[in-house]
Amino acid sequence: GDLIPYFPRLPIAACIVIMLALTTFVSKSKMGKAMRACSEDKGAAQLMGINVNSTISATFAIGSALAAIAGVLLSSHLLCSFNTSLMPTTGSMPGIKAFTAAVFGGIGSIPGAFLGGLLLGIIEALAKAYISTQLANSIVFAVLIVVLLVKPAGLLGKIVPEKV
Repeated sequence: GDLIPYFPRLPIAACIVIMLALTTFVSKSKMGKAMRACSEDKGAAQLMGINVNSTISATFAIGSALAAIAGVLLSSHLLCSFNTSLMPTTGSMPGIKAFTAAVFGGIGSIPGAFLGGLLLGIIEALAKAYISTQLANSIVFAVLIVVLLVKPAGLLGKIVPEKV
């Protein structure tokens, strides 16, 4: 028999496809390079001929689209489980955990955020199974604190010295 009765294949596959597409978009496309330039220095990007306002708008549009996809995946998961109620606050804890995963994996690293999300999900599942369901979130955040004490940039983040 299957050891794991419900293994979320579709969300993981969707996340892998989105991660690869977003990484390729940010690193290879003209808009992705403009986004990176604007995040580094808006004034210098504008002097180089980048339309900063449209770049920021595109960044927010991409972020909103990714949030919509996350909402669909979360609600489809909730509708398959015992909890079938959706409220405006349904996504608050997953949002906090997503931010935690991004910090855990390394801010600025898309594969790092993916890896951080997977590891935090595994840590949370193991904490719920072997320690306590009520302490699982506290354990996840404690692991984050320990990782940030050991590796302040996150797992795949790089500390870039600022040139003055």
